[in-house]
Amino acid sequence: MKRKIQSDRKKKDFFDKVYDLTAKIPKGKVTTYGLIAEACGIYSSARTVGWALNGARESNLPCHRVVNRNGTLTGKVHFDDPNLMEELLRSEGVEFDEERNVIMKKHLWIPPKLERRKKKQKKSRS
Repeated sequence: MKRKIQSDRKKKDFFDKVYDLTAKIPKGKVTTYGLIAEACGIYSSARTVGWALNGARESNLPCHRVVNRNGTLTGKVHFDDPNLMEELLRSEGVEFDEERNVIMKKHLWIPPKLERRKKKQKKSRS
């Protein structure tokens, strides 16, 4: 019983981190499930990020700003209208390629924690 309570608490803490980070994604930008997972401390939990966001559909979180690493709108199936995710992103100025994937080079937002880490890595390589 104690182990289940600890497991539930860890899940809640992880989900809370996912929600906090998702709330920070600026308009006109997207991030990926994997980057959110990495910023929350568990690189291999991209699918868990998806589950967390699916559970937040009724919130005011900008869940539509989270895409897969290729810019594909894999989460669109969880919206009431399968075109809604793309419409919301387009209304924020997000552009898509001919395959209807987000142009990641232009619109990718890297969570600040990871941005700082990557800058440190670049300096250490110099």
